[in-house]
Amino acid sequence: MYCSSSSTLKWVVPSISQAFPKSSNCPLQSPNHLKFTESAVFKSSTSLPFRFSHIKTRATLDEKDQASEATTSQPTKEVEESVKVLKNAAKTRKVPAQDILSAFYVIKNAKIDPSGFLETLGGNESPGRTWMLIFTAEKKLEGGKYFPITAVQRFDAAEMRIENGVFLGPLGFLTFEGRFSWKKRILAFIFERLRIKIGPFNPFEISFKGKDEREPSNKDPFFIWFYIDEEIAVARGRSGGTAFWVRCQRVGNY
Repeated sequence: MYCSSSSTLKWVVPSISQAFPKSSNCPLQSPNHLKFTESAVFKSSTSLPFRFSHIKTRATLDEKDQASEATTSQPTKEVEESVKVLKNAAKTRKVPAQDILSAFYVIKNAKIDPSGFLETLGGNESPGRTWMLIFTAEKKLEGGKYFPITAVQRFDAAEMRIENGVFLGPLGFLTFEGRFSWKKRILAFIFERLRIKIGPFNPFEISFKGKDEREPSNKDPFFIWFYIDEEIAVARGRSGGTAFWVRCQRVGNY
């Protein structure tokens, strides 16, 4: 897989932190390993004009909520400033956690129109697009931290496939691959196989696909996407944790 976690989001093998690796080739350049697909230069951290003390969020969003949810087609100025905060955080990893949590709060409550999210997230042809996990937050945005290792996800909108990986350099990697479904802003997924590589040895696979060919639903692990552009993506997982990713290139072939 590709382009790192807080204990709050649980590895997408079944949750938000469940699905994630660290890329050496990502879009927004960070002093450590980020090289973003879109070059963007931001000044020092753009602080949001407020803080929040208590936020109520739900870990799930049912179909009724999705159908009746009002959306805004264009991000507001406040959302744009929040997006700048996240892009600066991806680039520098020095933006304070509280500023990132405040940005999450603004973006989540903006209810941006998700009609273009899937294509932006997964492209229009295989193998899709890859995203590196940057920061994960706890339920109710009560805290959060930068993801410490390389965790990357690949979304292939053409084939409706998902792949999550954690990469540990010469020590090896661990990836999960499966299929996903998309409804409005909810991406639900089911993993079908595990791939492991240890040191210099060739990787090996374990399949647990079985005969389950049903479409993934919100009874399975899922993400609720709040914001996606060509550089960053923000979502909440089934466990209630919120995270953001930055666009990156594949870590390598395996």
